[in-house]
Parts: sequence; C-alpha cells; structure tokens
Amino acid sequence: MSTSESSCVVADLREDGQLLHLTLNAPKANILDSKMLAGIGDALDKYADGKALKAIAFEGEGKHFCFGASVEEHQADQAAAMLETFHGLFRRLSDLAIPTAAIVRGQCLGGGLELAAYCSWIFANHSSHFGQPEIKLAVFPPMASVLLPWRLGGGRGLDLCVSGRSIDAEEAQQIGLVYKVSDDPASAFERFFAENIKGLSATSLRIAEKAVRMPLARSLEHDLPLLEKLYIEDLMQTHDANEGITAFLEKRAPHFSADAVN
Repeated sequence: MSTSESSCVVADLREDGQLLHLTLNAPKANILDSKMLAGIGDALDKYADGKALKAIAFEGEGKHFCFGASVEEHQADQAAAMLETFHGLFRRLSDLAIPTAAIVRGQCLGGGLELAAYCSWIFANHSSHFGQPEIKLAVFPPMASVLLPWRLGGGRGLDLCVSGRSIDAEEAQQIGLVYKVSDDPASAFERFFAENIKGLSATSLRIAEKAVRMPLARSLEHDLPLLEKLYIEDLMQTHDANEGITAFLEKRAPHFSADAVN
C-alpha cells in the first residue's frame, strides 16, 4: 500500500496497485474548489499511469461526500476559469477511461453529485442525499446537463437539474443512479472490487469503459463547450444569476427579477 497526502486529498494506492483510493479531505463540506481539484489532479498525475490500475474510488472524509463546487468561484469574474478547471477533471477521467466508484455518505450535492454520477458505480449509505441545487442560486450545472440525461435518461436528468430537488439513497437506487445502498458503503465497494474487478484485465477494463462511454465522450467534446458558452456569455450576464450567487454568499434571500428571458 502506498499513501500520499496533500492538504485536501489523500491518495491511497491499494491492492498491489490495482485500486487508487482518493479521499476528499476537507470536511465537513469537502468542497470541490480549485485547491481540491488540483489535489485530485496531482494524485492522478502520480498514480493513474500505473499499468496495474483497475479502478479509482472517491470518498469524502467525515459525514458527507461533498457539498459541491465552490460558490465563490461561480462569481462572474471567476466563472470561466472555474468551469475550465472543474470540467477539466471530467475530461481527464474520460481520457483515462479507468473504471471509477464513489463511496457516498451524507450529502452529495452539485459538483459532488456530478463527480459521483460520472463514476461507474455509486455505493451509498442510507443517510445519503443527492441533488443538483444550482437552480436555487439561479444558475445551472453544465456537466450534469450532459451527464445525468446520459446516465438516467432525459426526463430524470431534467427533473434533477431543473427542479433542484434532492433525493434519498433509496430513490437514487430506484432510478439507477446508485448501484448499492448499505450501512457500510466502503466495505460494500471493497467486496464488489474483490468479486467483480480484481480478477479482470486492466487493459480490457479501460477499453470497455471507453467503449460504453463513447456517447458521453462525444457530449464532452461537442456539447459541453456549448453549455460553457451558454453559462458564461448568457447566464452570467443576467441579473438573477449574479444575484443568486451574491445572496448565497451574503447569507440572505435573493431578489430575482420579474422579467423572463426570451
């Protein structure tokens, strides 16, 4: 076992180099800010080229998986850089094509749900809740807008992105988001890895991941840049998007405009 730690990500190489376990280590929220994303990137730089590597598992330290991306970095003057950095993680994972798992406890929201939903499997405990609450701040999640319809179907993806509602672990399993709900999701994943992944070819696992994810990879290449442009050039020019983010940071109720966008 090989372990390294940055200030916000603990990287643990397990199973004789076959499993990379990454812990988001900034409780309680484990926010996916630029520092956290850099820590994940550093861990991938160090370990993801291992020929024996068969899976990458993400887990949150403490009671929650992740509250999402940094709201501060969503402000208009930072939004473009934030999206480039955040979406860069998914483009990197897509290029690697290594099977991934999310071990989820507690809240899994916003960018945290995007990370978990990208993974090949989600293992959750009964206290877990999943949601894309960005619309409550008058913004939308570009990555989830391509990812959730691919994973869950258009209607369910639309529901979560547009309503902003959270769902519990049982509903998440019913709609196909969560693979398994258990009292101990970390142990459930360990058993799954031992029984289903460990004996397989690392090379073939990556080719299979690439094959099955090909429609999503096309969306990351062609659709996600259009959504980034929509976010930066259209959404962030509106009063409501800026008001929603400012109100959240100032811990007050937002005052949205009565004027609809045509």
